[in-house]
Amino acid sequence: MAIARFPAVVLDCPDPRALARFYGALLDWTIEQDDEGWSSIRAEYGDSINFQKVESFVPPQWPGQEMPQQMHLDLTVDDLDAAEAAVLELGATRHEHQPGETFRVFLDPAGHPFCLCLG
Repeated sequence: MAIARFPAVVLDCPDPRALARFYGALLDWTIEQDDEGWSSIRAEYGDSINFQKVESFVPPQWPGQEMPQQMHLDLTVDDLDAAEAAVLELGATRHEHQPGETFRVFLDPAGHPFCLCLG
């Protein structure tokens, strides 16, 4: 029997509402909580991402390790070009360092790296 369940990931950020809107639109998940200090989104099947306000937030620097990323999200897509256009329209930034051919690295509006991976 498991000791615990894993229902959610929490990302520190300067603006929880903005990041909830970004990832909610990217994943087509529902915004469940939309507060200044804490916002959350949820999939129909139950997975959740939460966003916690941190006043002194400093975005990770990737691929450098002066301010390590500590974690990142890998998101599967069917068409890298179409997905890239869509996330850029939502406010993501394509990272200048692209180390692979089957995935692309982006920064969300708070500066967290995430990858769109060809599925």
